[in-house]
Amino acid sequence: MKILLLGKDGQVGRELQRALAPLGQVHVAGREEADLEQFDALRTLVRRSAPDILVNAAAYTAVDRAESEPERAMRINAGAVAVLAQEMQQRNGWLVHYSTDYVFDGAKPAAYVESDTPAPRSVYGRTKLAGEQAIAASGCRHLIFRTSWVYSLRGGNFPKTMLRLARERTELRVVSDQVGAPTGADLIADVTALALHGLQRDAVLAGRAGGTYHLTSSGSTSWHGYAQSVIGWAATDGAVLRTTPDRVLATTSAEYASAAPRPANSRLDTAKLCLSFGLAMPPWEAGVRRMLAQLGEVRSEMRGAMWGEAEKS
Repeated sequence: MKILLLGKDGQVGRELQRALAPLGQVHVAGREEADLEQFDALRTLVRRSAPDILVNAAAYTAVDRAESEPERAMRINAGAVAVLAQEMQQRNGWLVHYSTDYVFDGAKPAAYVESDTPAPRSVYGRTKLAGEQAIAASGCRHLIFRTSWVYSLRGGNFPKTMLRLARERTELRVVSDQVGAPTGADLIADVTALALHGLQRDAVLAGRAGGTYHLTSSGSTSWHGYAQSVIGWAATDGAVLRTTPDRVLATTSAEYASAAPRPANSRLDTAKLCLSFGLAMPPWEAGVRRMLAQLGEVRSEMRGAMWGEAEKS
């Protein structure tokens, strides 16, 4: 089986390179080879690669900047996706695409299910929803995975930002009125590979499993609770920090101004995914703790010291 992976350098893309490798021949492409703003070049890449499965982990993800670049965000998140979907429909192949909790307004008190009506509040959310709609309209066989609060060992993300600030400051203020499930890029990649493996082995599943799924860790927390947990666990693992969990103070979204509004509720119900593919989503705490432990090990290996000693050198 031939797989074309776009967005190889992103958080999810890096993990997908590992997770997809056992499934077949994987051709990976970054921005230099797959510029999502160059539609003709995208078509040429897909036709030259001739994939059975196209996994699109590339997107315009600058949520706040999208408010001032709506045309560019729409071109990348919807226009390019429409091109990919059309190409895979013509090939009768599968398109795997990643979307976001931002397609919802966050007003629902319970976790969102796939059949809930989208109502994005930001440019980013509207462009990602338009991408989903373009895939559905193309008629191609597809899996759309909506996820949220993504982090990984590599690249910038919330846990790393909190650790950096905790080394610099004695007190932090973090939003407490937004809730969601921190979800590791490794989990997203592993679930993607398991789902595709299931489609390979089971023709009946392949015939009925196409569509949109929610993919996050289980459980939920606020950004404030997330920050407290990260700082507490890192300290337990030997990190030398100036901030302690009790010095992470709660603030509101209204006090933390941003160009794009964030959903107050980013919880996504994963029951459909688990039932369809026979999976169980692990708790968010387990993934974050593992990432923090790996981060400490990497720093220790690179600098030849424990976290605190490394930061002082």
